Amino acid sequence: MGHAAIAATMRRTPLLAAVGLLALIQAAAAAEDGAPKGAAVSVLKATKACFDNTVEVSGMVLARDETAVRPDRPGLKVAEVMVDAGNTVTAGQALARLTPPEGGTITIQAPVAGTVLSSSATIGAFASGRGEALFSILARNEYDLVGLVPSAQLAKLAVNQTARIRIVGAGEVDGRIRRVAPTVEPNSQLGQAFIGITGNAKLLVNAFGRAVIKIGQSCGVAVPLTAILYDSDGTVVQVVRAQRIETKRVEIGLMAGGQVEIKDGLAEGEIVVTRAGALLREGDPVRPVMASN
Repeated sequence: MGHAAIAATMRRTPLLAAVGLLALIQAAAAAEDGAPKGAAVSVLKATKACFDNTVEVSGMVLARDETAVRPDRPGLKVAEVMVDAGNTVTAGQALARLTPPEGGTITIQAPVAGTVLSSSATIGAFASGRGEALFSILARNEYDLVGLVPSAQLAKLAVNQTARIRIVGAGEVDGRIRRVAPTVEPNSQLGQAFIGITGNAKLLVNAFGRAVIKIGQSCGVAVPLTAILYDSDGTVVQVVRAQRIETKRVEIGLMAGGQVEIKDGLAEGEIVVTRAGALLREGDPVRPVMASN
């Protein structure tokens, strides 16, 4: 049939012409893109990142060295108190004056520099070398954060590892591991770690603190935590390949800042569904939309 005959036939049958036009449009759409259509999903490229391997230690701020100050003989009466709790003193500074039975005056001096933690000295009271200390001094203003650590974590700690410590009421200070206990308590399986607090901050003894100790670093492929799915066999992520969902089993590592390290099962640059979910299944067609950073 010639072109003229086809045109004449279509003029005589408008419905046939419309059906033919619709078929042509559908065929053109199918030919335009052979990829499957589906729900729009937010995706991103898996990139490399580094994660700090840390151990957290919670404990109390304690005086590293607390020096008790007493007279070296009995029978002395407090005649004058020259410092109060909270005062900073220097080595050799006069703290109090005592009077012996035979008369005269004996001056009690600070054996070390530091802060007076407590004082029991009261004018008119008696003092002796065996009774309650007249003064207790935080020697050299040195503090430790002393915390209990599970045995599995204790083995990862070592002397001189650095720490960042947040202390209630005092903000953040730096620290360094000074000593790690060689034993653990048999029932709790907890051992002590002593973290020396550096700097000149004046802290409250017995204040609560939490230290984060960096014990290493690991670098590898990273994805958002929201991209991880958990099932009975472990962890998976959903990637998009040829605009279809593909499920990949992965081994995860460290986590920080909403990101998780992928130790195995995913390559850098793969297109990952940012918010994986049970509604997406293996082979489902999707329309990936790259997420903004």
